[in-house]
Formats: sequence, structure tokens, C-alpha cells
Amino acid sequence: MNKLTKQIVIWLGAGIIVLSFMGYEGLFPPAGDIVERVTDGDTLVLKGADGQKFTVRFACVDAPEIPHSKKEKSSKRVQDVNQFSWGVKAQTRVEELIKQSGDRVKLNIIESDRYGRKVAEVRLKDGAFVQQVLLQEGLAKVYGAYLRKCPSKALLQQVEAQAQQQKIGIWNDQKFIDPWEYRKVSK
Repeated sequence: MNKLTKQIVIWLGAGIIVLSFMGYEGLFPPAGDIVERVTDGDTLVLKGADGQKFTVRFACVDAPEIPHSKKEKSSKRVQDVNQFSWGVKAQTRVEELIKQSGDRVKLNIIESDRYGRKVAEVRLKDGAFVQQVLLQEGLAKVYGAYLRKCPSKALLQQVEAQAQQQKIGIWNDQKFIDPWEYRKVSK
């Protein structure tokens, strides 16, 4: 190998190393779908690789509700204030997790629901399972209606039982109403 060829090989190798340390997204695009918005504690709006937006509902869990209307936001009813307080905490926690993950998630889509949302297990780029985090921190409950097709059913039930036993988050709130029960009485 002549001197010029050796120099070219060395410079190319150095360039590749530098680009890999920089995480150059032009050559190596980040994995996962882009999160456009955290709608609430268990729903995301994402942008797929094709540029189309779609909604994802977290599989296996149900997070407390957040206020949507002006009337709900100004409600003084104890059950509303309590539910919405926990709902905002869950939504804020999901926003923090998504931000730490560079606004990208990996999905294991299980099905579509009656509203056309994808129902999925959601993981961050470091592999953290979002539903597991919410349950560990007492910011969601395992949702029986979604457990039928839940691949991580046993894990999530175990995590929820630990949070309940340790009285973490909603498990330490005597006034908390399960989100599915809250929706029934609030209609």
C-alpha cells in the first residue's frame, strides 16, 4: 500500500469514528417512532416513518383522567379534582419519560381499538417499559379490559401488586376512584 492510500484509509476511519461519536442522524437515523404529543397519561400521538400521524393507547393499563373541557377544568367536585390531579401527574411523568428518550418510542402493537387507536406496549430507546414505570410509581392501574391480549400481563400485575403493597401514588389515596369507574359515573 502506498503512502497516499494509507493516509486516505486513516482519514476515512477517523471520519467514521467521529461521526459515530456525534450520533450523526443523517447516516444513522434514530430508531423508533417520533412522539408528537402526550395526550394524557396513557395516550400518545406519534408520527410514523411515512410521516403519517397516529394515536397509540397504552396496552394493559389505564391512567387517571385529565380535564378536557372548560367545565371539567373548573370543577370543584372532590372526585373530579382528585382524578384530574392524578391524571396530570401521570401525563407529566409520561412527558418526562418521552423527553428523556429523545421524543422516540418503540412499539409492540397488539391491536387497534374501537376508536381506531393502536393499542401497544410502549418502550423508550433505553428499553424501559412505559407501562411498567407508571405502575411502579402508582400513576396507573392494570386495566382488566385490556389484559386479555396483554403480552406482559404477569409482569404488570406483579408490579402493580408491589406498588399497592407499598402504598405508592394512587394506592396511598383513599379518595382515588379507578379511571374506568370514574368514566362511568361522570357520563
